[in-house]
Amino acid sequence: MTNASPNLAMTSAAKSKPEALFSLSPSWQRAALIGRPGELLLRLGLDPALPALDYERLRHFPLRVPEAFVARMHRGDPEDPLFLQVWPGMAEGIDTPGFSEDAVGDLAKLTSGGVIHKYKGRALLIATGACAVNCRYCFRRHFPYGDSLASRGNWQEALEQVAADPSIEEVILSGGDPLSLNDDKLSALVRELESIPHVRRLRLHTRTAVVLPERVDAHLLDWLGRTRLQKVIVLHVNHPNEIDQALEAAITRLRGTGATLLNQSVLLRKVNDSADILATLSERLFACGVLPYYLHLLDRVQGAGHFEVNENKAVKLMGELAARLPGYLVPRLAREEPGAPAKTLLPW
Repeated sequence: MTNASPNLAMTSAAKSKPEALFSLSPSWQRAALIGRPGELLLRLGLDPALPALDYERLRHFPLRVPEAFVARMHRGDPEDPLFLQVWPGMAEGIDTPGFSEDAVGDLAKLTSGGVIHKYKGRALLIATGACAVNCRYCFRRHFPYGDSLASRGNWQEALEQVAADPSIEEVILSGGDPLSLNDDKLSALVRELESIPHVRRLRLHTRTAVVLPERVDAHLLDWLGRTRLQKVIVLHVNHPNEIDQALEAAITRLRGTGATLLNQSVLLRKVNDSADILATLSERLFACGVLPYYLHLLDRVQGAGHFEVNENKAVKLMGELAARLPGYLVPRLAREEPGAPAKTLLPW
């Protein structure tokens, strides 16, 4: 295992921006990250001949996973559901018809200030291109982060766009992962948002808090607890094995700030495409104080076709979940369609 430099752990688009290194949170910078396929196989006691993505493709979307997340994987099991989410296997190199580099139409709605304004009342800020983990199904794996960050220029252009549109009541921080940034930068942004009268809610989408629970530290909790904005934190947990004691403790700390905690999952073949797994996930989340929110059909990004679960199976799984769980533990089955005025909820 090596401690990969955060500079090396960022997307290729962000590598040309050395100043980005100084914006990363200290816990992110200290994290032990695995960045080479052979190293991950060795750590898990897996066959070193297990086929990986060819180097040229891997270079554009490298392997990156924190040791804290690897520790939750089962040694010796190449079908471990957490391992499958981060392993750059050969199937990823297959170009799948119907899949594209911009699966959800972000680029058509992206402004020069790093703002995506698709839905009424909400604006999404691309806070950073950095993330603590590269999930192989990531719908922004091809995103041009180097030219599209709201954090460039100290958020000024993004803030001006939000302030100029009184219909925007909720600001969503996404990326990458906003918790990759340090708290000085994030708290400064939140203070600016607080000064915009029509902004009432702050929503923060994070996978980093899941794979690197130590990121939920005193500095983060301090500014989150003090903001006047209503806070919604949307975690991204796909499988119950991702929930360990460290994550449970981090969730408890986040709840202490007064934030509403939701979870969104992606339905992934061979990872969580069973009613037993999804029901257990909902139960485990709720026991921690997190409400299941969305179960997304896969965003059809090029390189992720091997994860797709067809709609008929998804609908069947939802029926099975509804038959065994109370309604508040059944997430909404959703798909994001480019150009639609909202996420599409699928009937089941």
